Amino acid sequence: MRTLVRLNKSCDRLVFYGRSSSVTRMDLTSAPVSVQKGMPAPLLLRAGFWLSIVIGIAVVIRRLIALAGPPSASASPMQGLDEAFAGHAGLTLAHIIPALILVLLVPIVMFRKGPRLAWADQLLYPLGAIVGVTAYAMSAYSVGGWIERSAVLVFDSIFLLSLWQAWRFRQLRNATFERRWLLRAVVILLGIATTRPVMGMFFATRRLTHLEPQQFFGIAFWIGFSINAIVIELWLRRRDGVPESADQT
Repeated sequence: MRTLVRLNKSCDRLVFYGRSSSVTRMDLTSAPVSVQKGMPAPLLLRAGFWLSIVIGIAVVIRRLIALAGPPSASASPMQGLDEAFAGHAGLTLAHIIPALILVLLVPIVMFRKGPRLAWADQLLYPLGAIVGVTAYAMSAYSVGGWIERSAVLVFDSIFLLSLWQAWRFRQLRNATFERRWLLRAVVILLGIATTRPVMGMFFATRRLTHLEPQQFFGIAFWIGFSINAIVIELWLRRRDGVPESADQT
């Protein structure tokens, strides 16, 4: 059936004319255009997400306790890390406290049924920006040297880009692609939680590998953040079946 399309003078509505007498209008300023309805996340992915949330919260709480308490005299590997973070405690707090609030906000914004809470949305994007900017600053004190620093620069840039894209689609009132990009940002953010089990494996095998934290921290960062980045991209494409170029329309 031949169809004519006209954009009306107010530039906010597409009008489709067919051979029949009916006329279809698409309001560009109201509800966003939906993409193919996605399938629910499998149990393994949901479990991984919530486990990452728990690990992320535990990591921040543990760091806050270490910064608040007196220096320990133990010779454990964690003692060296605690001293490194204590050397720039102000910057560390400026990074981890917003990160903690952001991680607590994520389930409220992403998975709450019903209308989104305005106050949560208003906090989410500024907090994300603070976390991203302070992560750049924290990279100057990377325990793992340039290998860790390079991972932070790459994945923090992806996080901030994804966050900005989500905010941009929010301004365009396109909730579908806002959520798509926000998922990217959130999963990259939670990559720091994925690095912890990887670091645990390196600590557990130190007697065999003879690697010190300064040697394997960077590797753990690349592995942890890469896992999250790959998983979210594969899931988004499998769920939606939408080419990446479609995100820009």
